[in-house]
Amino acid sequence: MNFASDNIVGASPQVLQALAEANAGAMAAYGGDEITNRVKARFNEIFEREVSVFFVTTGTAANALALSSAVPPYGLCVCHQEAHVIDDECGAPEFFMHGAKLAGLPGVGAKLTAEGVSAYLKGLPKTVKQMPPKALSISQVSECGLVYSLDELKALGGVCREHGLAFHMDGARFANALVSLGCTPAEMTWKQGVDILSFGGTKNGCLMAEAIVVFKPELAEALDYRAKRAGQIISKGRLISAQFEGYFAEDHWYANARHANRLAKLLSDGLTQLPGVRLAWETQANEVFPIIPAAMDKALRDAGVLYHPWTELSLPAGESVGSGEALIRLVLSFATQEQDVQKVLDVARSVASRQAAE
Repeated sequence: MNFASDNIVGASPQVLQALAEANAGAMAAYGGDEITNRVKARFNEIFEREVSVFFVTTGTAANALALSSAVPPYGLCVCHQEAHVIDDECGAPEFFMHGAKLAGLPGVGAKLTAEGVSAYLKGLPKTVKQMPPKALSISQVSECGLVYSLDELKALGGVCREHGLAFHMDGARFANALVSLGCTPAEMTWKQGVDILSFGGTKNGCLMAEAIVVFKPELAEALDYRAKRAGQIISKGRLISAQFEGYFAEDHWYANARHANRLAKLLSDGLTQLPGVRLAWETQANEVFPIIPAAMDKALRDAGVLYHPWTELSLPAGESVGSGEALIRLVLSFATQEQDVQKVLDVARSVASRQAAE
């Protein structure tokens, strides 16, 4: 019963099958193969326009390289203070931006608001002593499991246009956000002003496959060179793009995300029916953040349920975690079984029943 993350499971059978087929024989190296060309054309179809696509092996590489194309060494990238790019990537974005900085802003549920970003930008001194803001990066889904609505994205895109910032989306859980909103990839990205996207596949069924999708052509000009210097131009590049071919076939990526989101809602609804359990943030994708009694936390861990404790930094105003409580994160994936969700709920219900009887 491992709910630690959605990056701990292997690849889906469909992706592995596509990978096995691509493995046979010899093809042109460094992305010059027919599979890569087909997948790039598929990205154009998915986003309803011509895009530039660069395949990489990790989300960190995707984020760092994407931001390096938008932010010069003297520039500033604005993000949430809990964003993956600032909190979980060992300084990779700053390294690949050659000294540029990340500025982390607060926000409930690890989300930024257009009003908050605009106020911050307007408050920056316009002097050579201050690094000028050059990009905004958001996580869709956020680090607290929340999804930006289309209106929120549009408003943030408007702020970027007003202040001349490139708009980057970290889409490690892109598919989960997409099925949550029920919109198209185009509607969740460039139609709301997004300029460059880190398109995640690894958390939703791929073995190790991410893509940088560029909607603003000038941001793509140097990415081939940046990717090569970062060791992300893979000689057997077809083995990355083939994963996406299996991922997209018959809308497999949508099915995977729907499965994970559905089980997250099942787990969330089951937990919140129990006394003493409440959600830190609404369950909007494939992550559940309950605040549970300490006795329930211990019982779940004793039963072999794996998950992570979580920070209270982005809780709503007035919400807090008491001394006899724990805030935890449980992540559902395409490979999670409903029976494992039921096992977690059975343990939690047992604790709740025992406490009610005492």
